[in-house]
Amino acid sequence: MLTKEQLREIKTLQEICEQDGGFQLKLNFDMLENRTEDYKEDFFHYEDGQLVGFLGSYGFGNKIELCGMVHPDYRRKGIFTSLLNEVLEETKKREVKTILLNAPTHSLTAKAFLKTIPCTFSIAEYQMQWHQTELQGNQDINIRPSQSKDDWEAEVRLEVECFGFSEKEAREFNQSIRENNSEEMLIIEAEGRTAGKMRVAETNGEAWIYGFAVFPELQGKGIGRKALSNVVLMEHQKGLPIFLEVEAKNAHALRLYESCGFKSYHSQDYYLYLG
Repeated sequence: MLTKEQLREIKTLQEICEQDGGFQLKLNFDMLENRTEDYKEDFFHYEDGQLVGFLGSYGFGNKIELCGMVHPDYRRKGIFTSLLNEVLEETKKREVKTILLNAPTHSLTAKAFLKTIPCTFSIAEYQMQWHQTELQGNQDINIRPSQSKDDWEAEVRLEVECFGFSEKEAREFNQSIRENNSEEMLIIEAEGRTAGKMRVAETNGEAWIYGFAVFPELQGKGIGRKALSNVVLMEHQKGLPIFLEVEAKNAHALRLYESCGFKSYHSQDYYLYLG
């Protein structure tokens, strides 16, 4: 578990790097704040007592995503390479099949570094923020907390059918979220049956929507749009700005989010590590 001082140091370094590069880093503070002792997931480099390099590892089933940074004044000294090598050694202790390196689309330093290691472009992801739009609440769609064993099984099925997890990975992932994260697990109900799920994290005065999925056989019926509208209105009433993420290639989801008032403001590129 990271200390408050470590989290403060990461945030300070992030602000320096973002101001210098004119981009935003995806450091997943909701996950950083809820680390466990199971694995070493965060790697630090200090110079004269100052944090100048950081690399975080974020697990999703048998896939991990890496995001990190080096202080502008300490680049080209091999610091990020050293941190990456530490992460790669650590992954040998785990059942990791896929390693994705996350780089802000407009980060020239990240793109230059990626040219020096064996990797290939995989996907792009948009960060989207909700802009106030007239939405209607939908009483025929019920959003409630996930509580029962049946809810758990439905969430596992949704991870498998909508996100490509194996059943084992889905169970481990959902268990980890329940034990270590402060996200609210929500079940979407339509016509008296479970239709989908999503998670909402309220952190640092913001609301983030994750893991939004509707069973494939129920898609195309307007359930997703109605459910998203209900959750957006709920968070808006709390006075929170609302965010979510979507893969650029997921045109259906992108159109759904845009129709509900979400607009893209930043993008991240992911590179598959081939080493």
